[in-house]
Amino acid sequence: MSKAETVKKTHWRPKRYVMYIIATIVALVLPWIRVNGNHFFLLSFDKMKLHLAFVQFDMQELYLMPFLLMILFIGIFGMTVFGGRMFCGWFCPQTIFRVVYRDLIETKLLKLRRSIKNKQKEPDWSKPENKVKRVIAILIWSVLALVAAADFMWYFVPPEDFFRYLQNPSDHMVMIGFVLGVAGFLIADIIFIKENFCIYVCPYSRVQSVLYDEHTIMAIYDEYRGGKIYDEHHHKLAKSQKEVKAVNGEDALCTACESCVKVCPTHIDIREGLQLECINCLECVDACTDVMAKFNEPTLVKWSSEYETLYRKGKTHYFRPKIIGYIIVLLIVMGVLAAMASKKEYMLLNINKETRAYSIKTEPRGCQLGKDKNCHFVVENAYEFLVQNTQSKKMKFFFDVKPDIKVNGKIEILKPRRAFTVVPGIKKKKIVVLGTNDMLVTNKRDDTIIPITIHAYALDKDGKPSKKISVFRKARFVFPRADILKK
Repeated sequence: MSKAETVKKTHWRPKRYVMYIIATIVALVLPWIRVNGNHFFLLSFDKMKLHLAFVQFDMQELYLMPFLLMILFIGIFGMTVFGGRMFCGWFCPQTIFRVVYRDLIETKLLKLRRSIKNKQKEPDWSKPENKVKRVIAILIWSVLALVAAADFMWYFVPPEDFFRYLQNPSDHMVMIGFVLGVAGFLIADIIFIKENFCIYVCPYSRVQSVLYDEHTIMAIYDEYRGGKIYDEHHHKLAKSQKEVKAVNGEDALCTACESCVKVCPTHIDIREGLQLECINCLECVDACTDVMAKFNEPTLVKWSSEYETLYRKGKTHYFRPKIIGYIIVLLIVMGVLAAMASKKEYMLLNINKETRAYSIKTEPRGCQLGKDKNCHFVVENAYEFLVQNTQSKKMKFFFDVKPDIKVNGKIEILKPRRAFTVVPGIKKKKIVVLGTNDMLVTNKRDDTIIPITIHAYALDKDGKPSKKISVFRKARFVFPRADILKK
């Protein structure tokens, strides 16, 4: 590149801010969006419901949660293999909250800090006006922390219930205590613990070292152009531009201005190499970009890979087998989740047969088989149906029964005769009696177990069976041996 050409400056900070704004808007707005009364994601322990992608699931269907966690962790791990701690620098709430407090409230709003480009120098807290501003900053953040805590709670208690519960705080102290506890943690974390949470508390920094490879893109200092600043034992070799050139030669471009150090939120020197504390926020890249642009040179700190920048082996391989493997596994898990969710049953039904195998009655009651012309037997099997309406409104349910094998007659519903109403969220116990007056099978030695399928369904507004709200359950009907019926 000729010196006459102007180096194009690429700044990552505005792009990160856009991501922060999008993430914040999504987190705040998503709990308010409902489709057919269902939320995008809601894990309600209060109503024992799970809402996922605007579909409501009962707590008995929480087998879907492990798949959601798998998608979350596989996605983050794959993101780490591809782009280092991208999640930390671009999506993590800890980073977003620190930017809001330090860069927006302390620096831009209250002028406690001179510039967002210097995160190492703390304000002079001995000055009375700075103490007042600090109290104001804490108060402002406390309000925002309460909003953030309430927003977090909305994914467990939906907003429509949350604000209704606030009107009777004495009845919902657990919820209020949880919100205050989360807000208190955010205040302590963002104001006092700061990036020490990322360095010492968050386990993700330890996991990343296992996931990285030479093609992982991250903030990397180009020591071939800038010169070595640290040796292999992490001892600093040069503290000024003159020392940099003395150690590395006149072609070394690092000015030792330490702009990349001053701007780092985790207080590291990127020129020392890969460090667990780096959250890939790329602040150092932006800082070096501005400095080197004055000399019409590309930045010495790049968002690149060791393969390309340190080892000089060629271009970074973005879609390598490891990344493709993560994508395939992620797609498989998502496909399994979608398949299982698509088989969701919109009503819950458990069927238990009573301990007595069957009962035999005569119709009309008291008549004698073989003597009275209109007298016939009725074989009855009793069941206990446990029905739960998982919809948001009360509905009427009924069912039909069908033998799974060929028999000489039919099995009828003797009780109940009509559809019954089930209100949402309450399990209803219903005694069901199935019976027949046909000689279904002729077995002179043993009772016969006839497998049956029970189709339970809701009735729509027209009184017709609903195609959506219906389930099928297997059961058995016990038919007595022939000699018992003759007796």
